[in-house]
Parts: sequence; C-alpha cells; structure tokens
Amino acid sequence: MPVERDLLVLGADGCKGGGWAVGMIDGEGGLSWHAAASTAALLELADEFDADAVALDVPIGLPALGGRRACDDLTRARLGARRSSVFAAPPREVLARATYAEARPLAPSLSAQAFGLVPRIREVDEVLRARGPEVHRRVVECHPELAFAAMAAGRPLAAKKTAAGALQRIGLLEEALEEAGGKGLPSDVPGPASLDDALDAAVCALVALRWARGEAEVLGDELDARGTPMRIVC
Repeated sequence: MPVERDLLVLGADGCKGGGWAVGMIDGEGGLSWHAAASTAALLELADEFDADAVALDVPIGLPALGGRRACDDLTRARLGARRSSVFAAPPREVLARATYAEARPLAPSLSAQAFGLVPRIREVDEVLRARGPEVHRRVVECHPELAFAAMAAGRPLAAKKTAAGALQRIGLLEEALEEAGGKGLPSDVPGPASLDDALDAAVCALVALRWARGEAEVLGDELDARGTPMRIVC
C-alpha cells in the first residue's frame, strides 16, 4: 500500500567513531541518505523535515541494577540463531562510569563490547530526556536484525558483513521500498557510513514508517525507573 503523501520518517544507525547514518523515507516512499554528527543533530534534522517518526538502533529505556529488559529477551527469542546480535541493555547506573573497569563491578555480566555502546546510549538518553516525555511518541528503539528477519519471513539470512548477507538485505530493502511507492535504494550513502550501517539505517526507516502508520509491532513496552519506554519496535 503506498504511503500517505505527507508522511516522512527517519531511521538511524550509529557509525563507527560516532555520528549516525540516516535513512529518510519521504511522502512519496522514496529513500534518501543523510548523516548526523550527533544525536542532537539527528533530532534537529527530524525537526527540520517535520518527521513523523524516528527509529534508532540503540537502547533507550534502561533497566535498574540486576534487571533485564523484556524487549531484549523477546528479540533474542525471535532471532534464534542470530540472537547474539542483541546486546543486553546496560543498567542505568553504568552510564555514570567512564571505563569498563569501573562499570564491571556494577554489572558483572556486561561485556566489553556492550560497554562500548555506553557513550552513545548516554548521549541518546540525555538528548531525549532534555526533550521531555512527549519525544517518545515520535522516537522509538528498533533492532535492524529483527526488522530484516521479519522481512525475510523465515528465510535464513547470512551475516550482514558478508557479501551474501549484504545482497540479501539489499534485496529485501528494494522490495519493501518499491512496495512503499519508492524507487529502491539510492547508490550514494552517508560519508562516514559503512555498507552495513547504511542498510541498517534504511531498515530502521521502514520500522519508523510502520510506527507512524500505526502498523508496528512492539516487543516489551515496559517503563524504566525514569518513565522511559523499554521497548523494541519492529
């Protein structure tokens, strides 16, 4: 079904070294690439284009010490063999720790790789809290592998950093964008983005489109101690 003409959404995936690769789907269903140097800049981009929804590949609501998010567990269960792509969201208390050595006593199960996401999680948390609770009507958390798995409808997907995995994901995106009324993936990608960053940003944008149209599925949907939604949208 073609999208409404006035509907515009953003999907964003973090780039190595900071910043975001951004996929924008406009009211015609066409996708274009953008880049944002920070989370604040990303939301300014959303404001500039009056985006209806923004889907980010980053944990938003955070558990307390010793807690777990239901949305992470549900996403792992959905992904099956690819569940290792889901990092458990760190407890909020970890955001105040500057190093992994400082964080480890608080969260012994936290991996060094997961701690590497903490600066981005902290930045997103601060920017969203500054915007107030209404921001969560428009900004949602998503997980690209979950979105691609849903699009693949049970067909196995190769790892995203392999040629086979990239080609599979490009095919799924082309099909979905054409169904939305667009012309598929543009060939120019955001400057700092790798190929898998760009593809993940594009599928996040498709999740944002479903959210804006009221068609998205929500896994979890709890609130953390600060009233922030702990949910993954797909």
